[in-house]
Amino acid sequence: MKRNKFFSFIPHPSVFIPALRGRVTPRSAALEAVRRARAALAQRGERRMLTHAKGEDDGAARLTPEFARLGAPELLEHFRTRERPKFLHGFADEGDKGASPSAPPARFAEKFKADRRAALVGEAEEIVSAGRWPLLGYGVLAFSGAPDWTRDPVSGARWPLRYHADLRLVRDEAEGGGDVRVVWELNRLGHLLTLGRAYRATRDERFAEELLRQAAHWRAHNPVGFGPNWACAMEAALRASNLLAAFQLILRSPRLDETRLALLLSMFDEHGAHILRNLEYSYIATSNHYLSDVTGLFWLGVCLPELEAARGWRQFGLRELLREMDKQVLKDGADCEASTGYQRFVAELFLYSFILARANGIEIERRNWQHLRAMLGYVRSYLRPDGRAPLVGDTDGGQFLPFTKRDADDHAYLLAVGAAVFKEPRFRPAGETPEEVFWTMGAQGVIEYEALDADSRAPGSQAFAEAGIYVMREGDLYLLFNASGAGLEGRGSHGHNDALSIEVSARGACFIRDPGTYVYTADPGERHLFRSTAYHSTVEVDGAEQNTTNLRLPFRIGDEAHPRVLRWESDTARDLVVAEHDGYASLKTGRIRHRRAVLFDKREGCWLVEDTLSGAGLHTFRFIFHLAPGLRAQLKSDAVVEVCDRISAARLLIVRLEGGGADATIEPRRSSRDYGSKEDSQAACWIVRAHAPVVARWALVPIGADESEEERIKLSGHLKEKFGTVSLTDSF
Repeated sequence: MKRNKFFSFIPHPSVFIPALRGRVTPRSAALEAVRRARAALAQRGERRMLTHAKGEDDGAARLTPEFARLGAPELLEHFRTRERPKFLHGFADEGDKGASPSAPPARFAEKFKADRRAALVGEAEEIVSAGRWPLLGYGVLAFSGAPDWTRDPVSGARWPLRYHADLRLVRDEAEGGGDVRVVWELNRLGHLLTLGRAYRATRDERFAEELLRQAAHWRAHNPVGFGPNWACAMEAALRASNLLAAFQLILRSPRLDETRLALLLSMFDEHGAHILRNLEYSYIATSNHYLSDVTGLFWLGVCLPELEAARGWRQFGLRELLREMDKQVLKDGADCEASTGYQRFVAELFLYSFILARANGIEIERRNWQHLRAMLGYVRSYLRPDGRAPLVGDTDGGQFLPFTKRDADDHAYLLAVGAAVFKEPRFRPAGETPEEVFWTMGAQGVIEYEALDADSRAPGSQAFAEAGIYVMREGDLYLLFNASGAGLEGRGSHGHNDALSIEVSARGACFIRDPGTYVYTADPGERHLFRSTAYHSTVEVDGAEQNTTNLRLPFRIGDEAHPRVLRWESDTARDLVVAEHDGYASLKTGRIRHRRAVLFDKREGCWLVEDTLSGAGLHTFRFIFHLAPGLRAQLKSDAVVEVCDRISAARLLIVRLEGGGADATIEPRRSSRDYGSKEDSQAACWIVRAHAPVVARWALVPIGADESEEERIKLSGHLKEKFGTVSLTDSF
């Protein structure tokens, strides 16, 4: 392929790029207008260049003069024997220098138990012999040898090999439907890491052969710049990073010959050039997409200095990576997109990149390391007592380097890597050492991690004012209060209508839970439901949404609610948070403001919730408590719903503290723990038809399997008597 250089930023047409909405300065708008005009010109040049080159034999990678002079055997020998640059510590063959090629690395065998190794080898065998591997929340899918890389394996929908900017990524049924997110996950090639890890554990050449075969097949069926797999620079960056990791794992395999090395180097060169031509940058807002773009360039630049463009990629990638940390990570460590799912993903990007930089002597300033520590501290604080994450906002299960496939609500492994990096006992989670610690920190890192004296104390109550997240906890009593906005300073694409919602765990069970995401574009109706007010544990008024949404725009959400916290106080006996939002300020039936106060009585082991709906007019108010799947909910009366966990036998009483005027119901809902999966759940709802203002108070009283039900019910009565007519804010 004839090479050309395009350094202008070409905007990606997908719905993920923020439009001119939210809080935008005139200067930013003007700069963005100029950038888009220039990018459109550059895109026309790219179209001509790629169309002219399509169908030609792919050219060799552009190497630096030093390496361009080498013959193919010498180049292969260079890569097999080079000591720098370093990759992540666990990828080094330290334990098997001098050993026979068929012997597994000694340190790998030492640090991983036989059952873990057996499971890994079993997964790799499934890929080789049956063409099967897991994808997102859809379970194990069959690809019959080699995937159709442009086909959604769930719906069967296929995208054409057109110029990437001409493709419609979000399509209705008439256009062929399908979910491009699923296609992209397949084409991130994360399953090649499974093959590479299994090869490193066994030296079974079948795994290296399959890895190299699939990489060649992918390239043959995805001409540069054509088809859905080039339509998003983020996806090219994540694919390149996974290929880099897989390349490191099979570098000494006899199956990697001169021809295959040349092919891989050409793929890396093509990916880096394409990312740079199509950076998802905007003067209005940058998100995890642009961050992924520059992270991919940094990794390519660091790990492949033999490429002519590598130095530029490395310098640009590192500079932008650190700039984006300042822009995208809030002062309290939360990602700016109002999503715990993207908190995990963005934390992975920074954490693994900083480890790579340290391994190669690249200086990262102390303040950036401290910012990363704050990100991990935020994760530690929001994890429930069961070690799982509340799924606030969107979560698509994405991982930067999927050493092992993790459920979307599994974030604890990040803390383990963080504990190893910072030598921080409070980050070390309970249980066995996650595999990520080995791959990122190596055998010595595992030894040092396991020597840490884990801090067994549970995190206490904590406020994250920038994020709008407030965690009230004592022992295994946990309530998360969500006062976050739409994200990205009002331009968010991953926020939900969840203002003033809560999540509750106690006595070994999760009772009130965020519903998750399910899917993005595959089902617009379900996408709308899972991010709707009605699916969150807050108050819905007249069936309206807190922020405007549109079924045809699955990544747009308004910024009308503007939740704000009015008061936060915490001591050894009680916590109190008070917040309000204006999401119902424009109702035709009369302006409504929702204010919610939550009081956590640590001594009594319960929470009190007060909802004040101020304003005027006759309205229908729905007080919603979205329950976790697997629970049994019963109406004990119009004032009491009992929620029972079938496994632990723990219960939660949801008690309306003042009587009359409300109809209690148990309504069907759905919940999603991972992208593409969903299961039945329920919501406890009270419906009130009344003129504003309206005040409603609730008690959330957990009952452990070994606790006296009579005493806890008596407590409910006491709370009803004490707080049925008294404001919580006055009682603190």
